[in-house]
Amino acid sequence: MLKKAGDTPSIPFAFVEDALDCLVRQGYDTAQVLKEAGLVRNEDELGPVTAEQYGALWLAIARTTDDEFFGLSARPMRQGSFTLLCHAVLHSQSLGQALRRALRFLRIVLDEPYGELRIEGGKAHIILIKNRSPYPAFAYRTFLLLLLGLACWLVGRRIPLQCIDFSCSIPEGRPDYLEFFGVPVNFNKSRCSLSFDAIYIDLPVIRSDIALKPFLRDVPANLLVRYRHDTGWVTKLRTYLKESPPTDWMDFEAIAERLGVSPATLRRRLRDEGQSYASLKDEIRSGVAQTLLGRNELSVAAIAVHLGFTEASAFHRAFRKWTGKSPGAYRRDLLHVRVTDSKHYE
Repeated sequence: MLKKAGDTPSIPFAFVEDALDCLVRQGYDTAQVLKEAGLVRNEDELGPVTAEQYGALWLAIARTTDDEFFGLSARPMRQGSFTLLCHAVLHSQSLGQALRRALRFLRIVLDEPYGELRIEGGKAHIILIKNRSPYPAFAYRTFLLLLLGLACWLVGRRIPLQCIDFSCSIPEGRPDYLEFFGVPVNFNKSRCSLSFDAIYIDLPVIRSDIALKPFLRDVPANLLVRYRHDTGWVTKLRTYLKESPPTDWMDFEAIAERLGVSPATLRRRLRDEGQSYASLKDEIRSGVAQTLLGRNELSVAAIAVHLGFTEASAFHRAFRKWTGKSPGAYRRDLLHVRVTDSKHYE
């Protein structure tokens, strides 16, 4: 475990391993970087770490490699690039303008991957483009964390996401990728994208030069926790859903009674956090379904029963709604992509 006295864990250790793997691929000594970050590694206990610990490691890696993007992009993101990005977008009039400026800046700095903002059907989509190289899920996650953390700070509120698609396979044995952003995360899609309600595009940028200095002082730790999804009533419901098998989930009225509020109040509070009981159930079921299909241990029919579907056909319809594919096609594509990824990204 990476450990400091008094810290509260919040980041899965597997993300630490992702970052250290980037160092290994570039030929750097991970032990020296961990020491520079002020962290101690205990091989017997690889538990979660705090955002502050992970942020310290991120900064130590950036100092060692002169790259704030872990060596994952076509060109290194030199130290100081994120600070310049903040100055470039600070005086934008709206979130939409800030996002477009940020995406142009990152394209110039990284070359690839880069992103575009598109508005379609009442939704805003940040679509990541890759032209030359395959990228692992960690690269897409890092890009979206940088962009989303900055965007939320600029408007002073969390932007409720609706969906995230990754154009790569889910790393084997890594269900944390399905949970980190708090919305359904779909893998093996034709494009990598992050989606939210387009009404947020018009939110004004409320930050000033005075506010920027303390914000930068806490980067990157504050990008990981300041506007995370795991707060409030959504967290209470998500925790309940994860602790109980889908076959035992209560109806909405019973859940509200258990939480000590009226159904109308709970519904309103969930709506304020950008979620609903139905969307949370879909999120958990989708994540569990993708994980079980990836393990290739249970039949599709058995997975349907595990998720609480009385008919396999209902599970097929739901899974197609979540991912755009049938469970069987998803499993076949996942196995194929894993083989392809192993050849491209060894």
